[in-house]
Amino acid sequence: MSNLEKYRFDGSKKLNISKLPTNSKQDDVDKEKILARTEKNQEKIFALQDKLYAESKEGLLIVLQARDAAGKDSTIRHVMGGVNPQGVQVYSYKQPSKEELAHDFLWRCNLNLPRRGMIAIFNRSYYEDVLVVRVHKLYKTYNMASRCLKGKEFIQKRYEHIRNYEEYLYDNSYRVLKIFLNVSEEKQKERFLERIDLPEKNWKFSGSDMSERELWSDYNKAYEDAINATSTKDCPWYVIPADQKWYSRYLVSEAILDVLQSINPKYPKISEEEAAKFPQYKAELLKEK
Repeated sequence: MSNLEKYRFDGSKKLNISKLPTNSKQDDVDKEKILARTEKNQEKIFALQDKLYAESKEGLLIVLQARDAAGKDSTIRHVMGGVNPQGVQVYSYKQPSKEELAHDFLWRCNLNLPRRGMIAIFNRSYYEDVLVVRVHKLYKTYNMASRCLKGKEFIQKRYEHIRNYEEYLYDNSYRVLKIFLNVSEEKQKERFLERIDLPEKNWKFSGSDMSERELWSDYNKAYEDAINATSTKDCPWYVIPADQKWYSRYLVSEAILDVLQSINPKYPKISEEEAAKFPQYKAELLKEK
Protein backbone atom coordinates (compact mmCIF):
# COMPACT_ATOMS: atom_id res chain seq x y z
CA MET A 1 0.00 0.00 0.00
CA SER A 2 1.48 3.35 -1.04
CA ASN A 3 2.04 6.17 1.45
CA LEU A 4 1.87 8.70 -1.38
CA GLU A 5 -1.45 10.28 -0.36
CA LYS A 6 -0.04 11.79 2.85
CA TYR A 7 2.45 13.73 0.73
CA ARG A 8 -0.14 15.02 -1.77
CA PHE A 9 -1.36 18.62 -1.56
CA ASP A 10 -4.29 19.56 -3.77
CA GLY A 11 -5.69 22.55 -1.90
CA SER A 12 -7.76 20.47 0.51
CA LYS A 13 -5.17 20.78 3.31
CA LYS A 14 -2.39 23.15 4.25
CA LEU A 15 1.28 22.29 4.13
CA ASN A 16 3.42 22.76 7.21
CA ILE A 17 6.89 21.70 6.08
CA SER A 18 8.25 21.36 9.61
CA LYS A 19 5.66 18.67 10.37
CA LEU A 20 6.39 16.53 7.31
CA PRO A 21 9.02 13.76 7.55
CA THR A 22 12.13 13.89 5.40
CA ASN A 23 12.79 10.13 5.62
CA SER A 24 10.89 6.82 5.63
CA LYS A 25 10.85 6.18 9.39
CA GLN A 26 7.27 7.29 9.95
CA ASP A 27 6.06 5.15 7.05
CA ASP A 28 7.56 1.93 8.45
CA VAL A 29 8.61 0.44 5.11
CA ASP A 30 11.01 -2.32 4.07
CA LYS A 31 13.81 -1.12 1.78
CA GLU A 32 14.05 -4.32 -0.28
CA LYS A 33 10.30 -4.33 -0.90
CA ILE A 34 10.38 -0.66 -1.86
CA LEU A 35 13.21 -1.24 -4.34
CA ALA A 36 11.20 -4.07 -5.93
CA ARG A 37 8.09 -1.89 -6.14
CA THR A 38 10.09 0.92 -7.72
CA GLU A 39 11.30 -1.45 -10.43
CA LYS A 40 7.74 -2.62 -11.12
CA ASN A 41 6.58 1.01 -11.26
CA GLN A 42 9.27 1.78 -13.82
CA GLU A 43 7.99 -1.05 -16.03
CA LYS A 44 4.44 0.26 -15.77
CA ILE A 45 5.56 3.82 -16.47
CA PHE A 46 7.40 2.62 -19.59
CA ALA A 47 4.29 0.84 -20.90
CA LEU A 48 2.02 3.83 -20.24
CA GLN A 49 4.50 6.31 -21.69
CA ASP A 50 4.56 4.30 -24.92
CA LYS A 51 0.78 4.57 -25.15
CA LEU A 52 0.86 8.27 -24.23
CA TYR A 53 3.30 8.90 -27.08
CA ALA A 54 1.27 6.87 -29.57
CA GLU A 55 -2.06 8.44 -28.64
CA SER A 56 -0.69 12.03 -28.52
CA LYS A 57 -3.84 13.27 -26.80
CA GLU A 58 -2.39 14.56 -23.52
CA GLY A 59 0.99 15.94 -22.53
CA LEU A 60 2.64 15.59 -19.12
CA LEU A 61 4.70 18.30 -17.47
CA ILE A 62 6.66 17.25 -14.38
CA VAL A 63 7.90 20.20 -12.32
CA LEU A 64 10.72 19.19 -9.98
CA GLN A 65 11.77 21.62 -7.26
CA ALA A 66 14.23 21.11 -4.42
CA ARG A 67 17.03 22.61 -2.40
CA ASP A 68 20.63 21.91 -3.35
CA ALA A 69 21.74 18.29 -2.82
CA ALA A 70 18.16 17.00 -2.52
CA GLY A 71 18.72 14.60 -5.43
CA LYS A 72 16.87 16.14 -8.38
CA ASP A 73 19.29 14.96 -11.09
CA SER A 74 19.67 11.42 -9.77
CA THR A 75 15.90 11.10 -9.31
CA ILE A 76 15.33 12.03 -12.95
CA ARG A 77 17.99 9.58 -14.14
CA HIS A 78 16.76 6.72 -11.97
CA VAL A 79 12.98 6.99 -12.25
CA MET A 80 12.84 7.93 -15.92
CA GLY A 81 15.86 5.90 -17.01
CA GLY A 82 13.77 3.10 -18.48
CA VAL A 83 11.42 5.15 -20.66
CA ASN A 84 11.77 5.81 -24.36
CA PRO A 85 14.01 8.92 -24.66
CA GLN A 86 12.11 9.83 -27.83
CA GLY A 87 9.10 10.71 -25.69
CA VAL A 88 10.80 12.51 -22.78
CA GLN A 89 12.61 15.85 -22.61
CA VAL A 90 14.44 17.32 -19.60
CA TYR A 91 15.07 21.04 -19.17
CA SER A 92 17.14 22.64 -16.40
CA TYR A 93 16.60 26.26 -15.46
CA LYS A 94 19.44 28.30 -14.03
CA GLN A 95 19.72 32.03 -13.39
CA PRO A 96 17.81 33.79 -16.19
CA SER A 97 19.82 35.20 -19.08
CA LYS A 98 19.52 38.80 -20.27
CA GLU A 99 17.24 37.63 -23.07
CA GLU A 100 15.00 35.72 -20.66
CA LEU A 101 14.77 38.67 -18.26
CA ALA A 102 13.56 40.81 -21.14
CA HIS A 103 10.41 38.64 -21.36
CA ASP A 104 7.64 37.66 -18.95
CA PHE A 105 8.65 35.15 -16.28
CA LEU A 106 6.75 32.25 -17.89
CA TRP A 107 8.33 32.80 -21.31
CA ARG A 108 11.42 30.60 -21.04
CA CYS A 109 9.48 27.65 -19.60
CA ASN A 110 6.60 28.00 -22.03
CA LEU A 111 9.10 27.69 -24.90
CA ASN A 112 9.87 24.16 -23.68
CA LEU A 113 6.32 22.99 -23.18
CA PRO A 114 6.11 19.50 -24.72
CA ARG A 115 3.76 18.67 -27.53
CA ARG A 116 0.88 16.42 -26.53
CA GLY A 117 2.03 12.83 -26.25
CA MET A 118 5.35 13.87 -24.74
CA ILE A 119 6.65 14.17 -21.18
CA ALA A 120 8.73 17.19 -20.18
CA ILE A 121 10.62 17.39 -16.89
CA PHE A 122 11.49 20.84 -15.61
CA ASN A 123 14.49 20.68 -13.27
CA ARG A 124 13.51 23.87 -11.46
CA SER A 125 10.95 26.01 -13.26
CA TYR A 126 8.84 29.16 -13.28
CA TYR A 127 8.47 28.59 -9.53
CA GLU A 128 11.92 30.12 -9.09
CA ASP A 129 10.17 33.49 -9.42
CA VAL A 130 8.37 32.91 -6.11
CA LEU A 131 11.29 31.13 -4.41
CA VAL A 132 14.81 32.49 -4.96
CA VAL A 133 13.39 35.74 -6.35
CA ARG A 134 11.30 36.15 -3.21
CA VAL A 135 14.05 35.22 -0.75
CA HIS A 136 16.61 37.55 -2.34
CA LYS A 137 14.04 40.19 -3.39
CA LEU A 138 15.46 40.01 -6.92
CA TYR A 139 12.29 41.56 -8.34
CA LYS A 140 13.69 44.89 -7.16
CA THR A 141 16.31 44.59 -9.91
CA TYR A 142 13.77 43.86 -12.66
CA ASN A 143 13.46 46.43 -15.42
CA MET A 144 9.68 46.69 -15.20
CA ALA A 145 7.05 49.37 -14.62
CA SER A 146 6.83 50.48 -11.00
CA ARG A 147 3.20 49.32 -10.75
CA CYS A 148 4.45 45.73 -11.11
CA LEU A 149 7.10 45.79 -8.39
CA LYS A 150 5.23 46.12 -5.11
CA GLY A 151 6.85 43.66 -2.71
CA LYS A 152 4.35 41.21 -1.24
CA GLU A 153 1.84 42.08 -3.92
CA PHE A 154 4.40 41.08 -6.55
CA ILE A 155 4.69 37.55 -5.08
CA GLN A 156 0.92 37.19 -4.57
CA LYS A 157 0.36 38.15 -8.21
CA ARG A 158 2.91 35.57 -9.27
CA TYR A 159 0.97 32.88 -7.38
CA GLU A 160 -2.18 33.96 -9.21
CA HIS A 161 -0.42 33.91 -12.57
CA ILE A 162 0.95 30.41 -11.91
CA ARG A 163 -2.45 29.04 -10.89
CA ASN A 164 -4.01 30.53 -14.01
CA TYR A 165 -1.20 29.22 -16.22
CA GLU A 166 -1.51 25.69 -14.88
CA GLU A 167 -5.28 25.78 -15.23
CA TYR A 168 -4.74 26.94 -18.81
CA LEU A 169 -2.44 23.99 -19.46
CA TYR A 170 -4.92 21.55 -17.94
CA ASP A 171 -7.71 22.98 -20.12
CA ASN A 172 -5.45 22.45 -23.15
CA SER A 173 -4.97 18.73 -22.45
CA TYR A 174 -1.86 18.84 -20.28
CA ARG A 175 -1.29 17.38 -16.84
CA VAL A 176 1.01 19.25 -14.46
CA LEU A 177 2.66 17.12 -11.78
CA LYS A 178 4.63 19.15 -9.23
CA ILE A 179 7.17 17.54 -6.92
CA PHE A 180 9.20 19.09 -4.10
CA LEU A 181 12.03 16.90 -2.78
CA ASN A 182 12.03 17.71 0.93
CA VAL A 183 15.56 17.17 2.23
CA SER A 184 16.53 17.87 5.85
CA GLU A 185 19.16 20.39 6.87
CA GLU A 186 21.24 17.57 8.40
CA LYS A 187 21.18 15.45 5.23
CA GLN A 188 22.08 18.42 3.06
CA LYS A 189 25.10 19.06 5.31
CA GLU A 190 26.15 15.40 4.93
CA ARG A 191 25.90 15.56 1.14
CA PHE A 192 27.75 18.89 0.99
CA LEU A 193 30.61 17.39 3.01
CA GLU A 194 30.71 14.44 0.62
CA ARG A 195 30.97 16.83 -2.33
CA ILE A 196 33.88 18.59 -0.63
CA ASP A 197 35.70 15.38 0.37
CA LEU A 198 35.34 13.41 -2.88
CA PRO A 199 37.32 14.85 -5.83
CA GLU A 200 34.88 13.40 -8.36
CA LYS A 201 32.07 15.36 -6.71
CA ASN A 202 33.91 18.66 -6.15
CA TRP A 203 32.33 20.14 -9.26
CA LYS A 204 28.88 19.87 -7.67
CA PHE A 205 29.76 22.25 -4.84
CA SER A 206 30.16 26.03 -4.84
CA GLY A 207 30.45 28.78 -2.27
CA SER A 208 26.94 29.97 -3.14
CA ASP A 209 25.60 26.69 -1.72
CA MET A 210 26.75 27.84 1.71
CA SER A 211 25.19 31.29 1.45
CA GLU A 212 21.88 29.75 0.34
CA ARG A 213 22.04 27.29 3.23
CA GLU A 214 22.17 30.21 5.66
CA LEU A 215 18.71 31.19 4.40
CA TRP A 216 17.16 27.81 5.25
CA SER A 217 14.20 29.19 7.22
CA ASP A 218 13.50 31.82 4.56
CA TYR A 219 13.34 29.14 1.89
CA ASN A 220 11.16 27.00 4.14
CA LYS A 221 8.64 29.82 4.30
CA ALA A 222 8.90 30.50 0.56
CA TYR A 223 8.31 26.85 -0.38
CA GLU A 224 5.47 26.49 2.11
CA ASP A 225 3.66 29.61 0.90
CA ALA A 226 4.18 28.78 -2.78
CA ILE A 227 2.90 25.23 -2.43
CA ASN A 228 -0.11 26.28 -0.38
CA ALA A 229 -0.95 29.04 -2.87
CA THR A 230 -0.67 26.86 -6.00
CA SER A 231 -1.93 23.44 -4.91
CA THR A 232 -5.10 22.55 -6.80
CA LYS A 233 -7.12 19.42 -7.46
CA ASP A 234 -6.06 19.28 -11.10
CA CYS A 235 -2.44 20.36 -10.54
CA PRO A 236 -1.35 18.98 -7.14
CA TRP A 237 1.96 19.16 -5.34
CA TYR A 238 3.78 16.19 -3.81
CA VAL A 239 6.17 17.04 -0.97
CA ILE A 240 8.41 13.98 -0.98
CA PRO A 241 10.84 13.00 1.84
CA ALA A 242 14.30 13.12 0.24
CA ASP A 243 16.81 12.03 2.90
CA GLN A 244 16.82 8.47 1.54
CA LYS A 245 17.10 8.44 -2.23
CA TRP A 246 15.72 4.92 -2.55
CA TYR A 247 12.50 6.04 -0.85
CA SER A 248 12.12 9.39 -2.61
CA ARG A 249 12.59 7.66 -5.98
CA TYR A 250 9.88 5.19 -5.09
CA LEU A 251 7.39 7.92 -4.13
CA VAL A 252 8.23 9.93 -7.25
CA SER A 253 7.63 6.82 -9.36
CA GLU A 254 4.30 6.36 -7.57
CA ALA A 255 3.28 9.95 -8.35
CA ILE A 256 4.23 9.65 -12.03
CA LEU A 257 2.51 6.28 -12.33
CA ASP A 258 -0.62 7.67 -10.67
CA VAL A 259 -0.97 10.55 -13.13
CA LEU A 260 -0.29 8.31 -16.15
CA GLN A 261 -2.92 5.85 -14.95
CA SER A 262 -5.41 8.68 -14.54
CA ILE A 263 -4.68 9.76 -18.14
CA ASN A 264 -5.24 6.12 -19.16
CA PRO A 265 -3.71 6.44 -22.65
CA LYS A 266 -4.52 3.86 -25.30
CA TYR A 267 -2.96 2.85 -28.57
CA PRO A 268 -4.81 4.45 -31.50
CA LYS A 269 -7.15 2.18 -33.45
CA ILE A 270 -7.02 2.22 -37.21
CA SER A 271 -10.14 2.52 -39.31
CA GLU A 272 -12.07 -0.59 -40.37
CA GLU A 273 -11.28 0.32 -43.97
CA GLU A 274 -7.54 0.28 -43.33
CA ALA A 275 -7.74 -2.87 -41.19
CA ALA A 276 -9.48 -4.66 -44.05
CA LYS A 277 -6.36 -4.12 -46.19
CA PHE A 278 -4.04 -5.85 -43.72
CA PRO A 279 -4.52 -9.40 -45.08
CA GLN A 280 -3.55 -8.12 -48.52
CA TYR A 281 -0.46 -6.34 -47.14
CA LYS A 282 0.52 -9.48 -45.26
CA ALA A 283 0.12 -11.68 -48.33
CA GLU A 284 2.28 -9.33 -50.38
CA LEU A 285 5.00 -9.33 -47.75
CA LEU A 286 5.00 -13.12 -47.48
CA LYS A 287 5.40 -13.42 -51.28
CA GLU A 288 8.62 -11.42 -51.16
CA LYS A 289 11.79 -13.46 -51.57
